[in-house]
Amino acid sequence: MRIFIDSANLEEIRRAAAYGIVDGVTTNPSLIAKEGREHHDQIRAICAIIGGDVSAEVVATEADAMVAEGRDLAKIHDSVVVKIPLIRDGIKAVSRLTAEGIRTNVTLCFTATQALLAAKAGAYLISPFMGRLDDISQPGAELIREIVTIYDKYGFATQVLAASARGPLHVKESALAGAHVCTLPYKVFDKLFNHPLTDIGLEQFLADHRRSLVTA
Repeated sequence: MRIFIDSANLEEIRRAAAYGIVDGVTTNPSLIAKEGREHHDQIRAICAIIGGDVSAEVVATEADAMVAEGRDLAKIHDSVVVKIPLIRDGIKAVSRLTAEGIRTNVTLCFTATQALLAAKAGAYLISPFMGRLDDISQPGAELIREIVTIYDKYGFATQVLAASARGPLHVKESALAGAHVCTLPYKVFDKLFNHPLTDIGLEQFLADHRRSLVTA
């Protein structure tokens, strides 16, 4: 499973990329607005840091405008994947952008039937929001499993990107459900390293080593 960082903060992205295990970045207009920098410049800067896919979202809601905006975003860098909302005009835009060879990430997916439409339109990625479903007591991980099953059954090339991960458990559930990608905020990514027994074990090993030096 690939791991993406859901952020537009350059310092967070640099820290995550330094581990050598991060495969891409997802952004949205809200995340970029927080950084106080022109949208395209920020996307360009992110692409210069990370070697993999960088999702950049359109703000238009009408098909022709989304296609035009998607073309513009795709020109920023070869790594850019155009994020399109899963609405009727969004699916029209995905079909057209796919025909032009522009990769898309269809976002705000909450049902398996929506995911089916995105795959039929040729989406490169589908982003089911598992965390938001869990927030309203619907099983987000089950949606991931359903989409993966449908895509496998019919041979769709669209990859499942588990989005809105709230914590390490969502990352584990995404992997077990067969998601191809999981995107997570930096604070969640950082928590993946943690376990108290790791800390206790390391402390004991180092203490034993120090004692061996004293008695040597």
